[in-house]
Amino acid sequence: MGSIACLLSAVGFGVMAVFAKLAYDDGVSLEALLLVRFGLAGLLLLLIAQARGRLRGLGRQAVVAGLLMGAVGYALQAGLYFAALTRVDASQVALVFSVYPLLVMVMAVLTRRERATRRRSLGVVVALGGVALVLGGASSGSFDLAGSACALGSAVVYTCYILVGDRVAGADPLAFATLVCCGAFGTFGVWSAVHGVPDLGFAAQGWLWLALIALVSTVGAILLFFAGLARVGPSVAALLSIVEPVVTVASAALVFGESLSLQQALGGALVLGTVLVVQWPGGSTGARVAPQQAAPELRSVT
Repeated sequence: MGSIACLLSAVGFGVMAVFAKLAYDDGVSLEALLLVRFGLAGLLLLLIAQARGRLRGLGRQAVVAGLLMGAVGYALQAGLYFAALTRVDASQVALVFSVYPLLVMVMAVLTRRERATRRRSLGVVVALGGVALVLGGASSGSFDLAGSACALGSAVVYTCYILVGDRVAGADPLAFATLVCCGAFGTFGVWSAVHGVPDLGFAAQGWLWLALIALVSTVGAILLFFAGLARVGPSVAALLSIVEPVVTVASAALVFGESLSLQQALGGALVLGTVLVVQWPGGSTGARVAPQQAAPELRSVT
């Protein structure tokens, strides 16, 4: 059951990009998506965590750390990710973002948390070549520098978020994920107060996609990941998370007719294959710190 929970979590996170694209098509702005997503998800997680007594006994330092990680790290990561989706195909965003476990590995080696090995070093080179193929394959008129930069920037920020979370996350995972979501909502709430509340008068179908993003691709995916993580451990959970970008690419193809060129498909295969090999037991797990996903993934809440 643990593996099934992790796979369902990956599916939930994987379809988020498609839900976002559909929301944009129905008139939802980037600002409205971020505000509503974290507002709904933060509220639901807060109610669940409170009902289970997970927020009791949290120290002030843990509360502040969780809220700050959400307000700064996760808000920036999510903002870049969804901004990328306004400019480039969901499949391209997913494949570029999927390089983050390797970035985590590189930073873990540079900060001397892990040892450098031949397999890891080779994996980084191959994966970077794969990303170059994915981006280069979009040059047939659909390449967007700003969108691609946002996707890669999201992976970089998420890497930093994970590494910081690994240092400060001592609280219960569900409680920490709740704090991160609430912190992110606080950031977008302040943004709305300063720049004006985004237009929420879009069609009911737009609200449906936002509800699915919050319920399925945030709250549901996070809770399923936690449930699976407790049963199979971080290494297996990280390996199963490789399904996420595959789900995004497949669902984008079904819903939008997005297709990858041969060059992009090869690049994506190199990235995903390298992540799988590097995360295999004996390599770097590239675990997620959930909300993201606060862990890999305790996941960024991707």
